[in-house]
Amino acid sequence: MTDAAVRPVPRPTIRPVIRPWRPDDAGALHAAVGASLPSLSPWLPWATPAYDRAQAEAWIAFCTRMRETDAEHHFGVFDDATGALLGSVGLNQRIRAHRGANLGYWVVEAMRGRGIAVAAAREAVRFGFDTLGLRRITIQVVPENRASLRVAMKLGAVCEGIARNGVLVGETSVETVVHSLIPDDMALWEAQR
Repeated sequence: MTDAAVRPVPRPTIRPVIRPWRPDDAGALHAAVGASLPSLSPWLPWATPAYDRAQAEAWIAFCTRMRETDAEHHFGVFDDATGALLGSVGLNQRIRAHRGANLGYWVVEAMRGRGIAVAAAREAVRFGFDTLGLRRITIQVVPENRASLRVAMKLGAVCEGIARNGVLVGETSVETVVHSLIPDDMALWEAQR
């Protein structure tokens, strides 16, 4: 056996970038959701085998309306080099009176474990603090969703406790682990560079 046969093949470096959803992203979104049902379905009730292109188009139209009214900001996550869709990240449930919002994210199943969610979430958080003037971003994660909990921890979000009936999964209210980020947390990111 040669040395080349036992060396692990390095994964190509992927530089995720976020941008607002566009109508021509519907096909890629539909395909990404369909390919990622095993990792999305337990946490996102809309991610079912019945998810079709019309639902992807409706979601993108909704995101456009929310952005135009400055109510919510949802982004596709794309590979900067190839333009391939890698996932989604967004700031939703905006509370203007307290300058806060919730952060949500997901990554295409085949691309998980590469730091994409963390990088995309950081971009969305920067947008929230720098552009929207938010003072607090909350991340609520069902305790069994270990991948999302790891993302929150890698972001340096502070765990604040458990929210009873924090979110609905299907028709069931479930508890969530609540994490938060504030603008001062970005200074920690810069120090870690």
